[in-house]
Amino acid sequence: MDNQREVREFLTSRRAKITPEQAGLPTGTRRRVPGLRRSEVAALADVSVEYYAKLERGNLAGVSPAVLEAVARALQLDDAERAHLLHLAQAADGSDALSRPRRRIAKPWKAHRSLQWTLDAITAGPAFVRNGRMDLLAVNQLARAFYHDVYADPHNQANLARFNFLDPASRRFYPDWDEAADIAVAILRTEAGRNPHDKDLHDLVGELSTRSDAFRTRWGAHNVRHHGTGTKRYHHHAVGELILAYEGLEMAAEPGLTLTIYAAEPGSPSEEGLRLLASWAVTQEVGSSTQRAPR
Repeated sequence: MDNQREVREFLTSRRAKITPEQAGLPTGTRRRVPGLRRSEVAALADVSVEYYAKLERGNLAGVSPAVLEAVARALQLDDAERAHLLHLAQAADGSDALSRPRRRIAKPWKAHRSLQWTLDAITAGPAFVRNGRMDLLAVNQLARAFYHDVYADPHNQANLARFNFLDPASRRFYPDWDEAADIAVAILRTEAGRNPHDKDLHDLVGELSTRSDAFRTRWGAHNVRHHGTGTKRYHHHAVGELILAYEGLEMAAEPGLTLTIYAAEPGSPSEEGLRLLASWAVTQEVGSSTQRAPR
């Protein structure tokens, strides 16, 4: 991706989100920008207006960590936004070469046996491994049943972002569709900053930008996030509403991949829903085996 453009649009969008009141500055009566002026950010970061203007034009190569931290404080960036700014700066001067995930050219990634055993040992909730592009790479039985709609259409290519924006079934699966869409784009935007040389990610973003106005608008907002823990609401076509907590764990042995596990509150209707989903998954597997059996 064009690093200078990414930097320019990210810093501009963050500056537009901070009001003078939030920054502790006088409001004034004649403001032509929705957020802070460049001069105000420069003053808050204790750099010259000319220097900050250079940064906002996209020139982050060689910028010191102290200046990046000062800009992050001035723009009130959260942890995910700070990390994104750092990744953009590393990409600008080429220092991300050692930290970016190795590109696997020879063959697609496949879960080693022990990882699949680990996933299969988790029987009370969906568990899966995904990459930063939101490809489902390895799943347990309950996750395959949970994401039945994703796997049902081969055009989704087992990709959660493609399902979210291009498959009408996602509107039912995600009752809070706008929130799910915001999260999906923020994950992809974060991955673009962390791994800007990923051609498959470029291709996915290009496809979604071309085919979905909802994606294109969100992509232009430059929002990023760390997606580690929380609660989401789903509607599965076989078992109804599920309210599930999730934990996302970065895999030390596989940089760039995340293991996610969903669980329901003990004694809740959603816990019963997961038990029903497990039973439904077994019937689906038996049905598939019967269809494959020789006659």
